[in-house]
Amino acid sequence: MSAPLVEFRRVGLTYPGPPPVTALAPCDLAVDPGDYVTVTGPSGSGKSTFLNIAGLLDAPTTGRYLLDGVDTGPLADGDRTALRGRRIGFVFQSFHLLPHRSAAENVALALLYTAARGRRAAAERRERAREALVRVGLGHRADALPSRLSGGERQRVAIARALVGRPALLLCDEPTGNLDTATARSVLTLLDDLHAQGLTLLLITHDPQVAARGRRTVAIRDGMLREVGAG
Repeated sequence: MSAPLVEFRRVGLTYPGPPPVTALAPCDLAVDPGDYVTVTGPSGSGKSTFLNIAGLLDAPTTGRYLLDGVDTGPLADGDRTALRGRRIGFVFQSFHLLPHRSAAENVALALLYTAARGRRAAAERRERAREALVRVGLGHRADALPSRLSGGERQRVAIARALVGRPALLLCDEPTGNLDTATARSVLTLLDDLHAQGLTLLLITHDPQVAARGRRTVAIRDGMLREVGAG
């Protein structure tokens, strides 16, 4: 049996006071390679803290976080950044696309800090960006500016940008929050397809119907994490 890709061992985060504020109480969680876990909870419950820790954006104040077997606690900032770039892709509610760059250019920018430099490297970045766009069904829109794309297409570009580094883990924070129902359904179908291809997903949502698409669901309320069901 493979080791967990994501493993929280009594991981928690408390902001110093006075008085101290516990954003995430010490919790345990294991996410195996190829799993699809949805995370629910009201605003202010601790979901963003959970995502920031899982994405190596914040360090826990208690416990140990192992990513793909690597204990992230002792890592220097540069090593954490490098590990995040190699192993994690992010998809947010807002698309965060540069308006004057094409879809392919927006995707390729994600490789600037992880790939080699030079003319040959630039050509490889462009090729990988177009491959990522094909993977999300947007190969024919590679040269389009974001202003020429629909909301669903912009989110697919954002997903392609998250995939271009070939991560093991995709972290999604309300990825359908800015989309209409039909467009959201198509984006969720794309995420289902990526999961079927072996990608591990952690998806935060307020929507019970979106949460039900995961294999497992965990809930966070008042900083307390608990598993609530399996799909």
